[in-house]
Amino acid sequence: MTHSPFTFVFVAISTLLFCTATSAQSRPDHVTVVIRTELGNIEAEIDTLRAPITAQNFLRYIDAGHYDGGRFHRTVSMDNQPVNKVKIEVVQAGVAPNKEKAGFAPIRLERTNQTGLHHENGTLSMARDGPDTATSDFFICIGPQPSLDYEGKRNPDGQGFAAFGRVVKGMDIVRKVQASNAEDQKLTPPIKILNIRRKS
Repeated sequence: MTHSPFTFVFVAISTLLFCTATSAQSRPDHVTVVIRTELGNIEAEIDTLRAPITAQNFLRYIDAGHYDGGRFHRTVSMDNQPVNKVKIEVVQAGVAPNKEKAGFAPIRLERTNQTGLHHENGTLSMARDGPDTATSDFFICIGPQPSLDYEGKRNPDGQGFAAFGRVVKGMDIVRKVQASNAEDQKLTPPIKILNIRRKS
């Protein structure tokens, strides 16, 4: 049996497309996770391409089960930060209390001017003190928060925070967390995180 040149070209193109698709599936740019809370589920995409250090750090805490039994413990709204000239709206979460001292080493700060990610509505980002101190606490933005980007004015050092993902489903749950009972910015009681898992 003979084959025309067209047949060989078609087979070659098909093989190339298959290999490309297979490679893309084995090396995804985003990992979807589900944050299961007592108020409902929040689904988020973690950007492993543009914020690889921060994203992989978050995922290793998930895979190690450190967020199982964790909690949203802080809510920041426009009316509970009277001493701050630059106001933000976020909710902040952490690992299970019994895992707080069993975490991994702090990670390097991936600044937003390097990653191209910004603090928009639904952005996931890492809480920190100084640069290169983030470990496991993360927060979710409610509305755009440009003051948290690099050269933003919320933090005096101007280095901003490391954005690494975004909520794709469940912002209504994020807002319920923000509106929950609090003393100043401390949620009382905290909102329980049942677990966080990669979405299969």
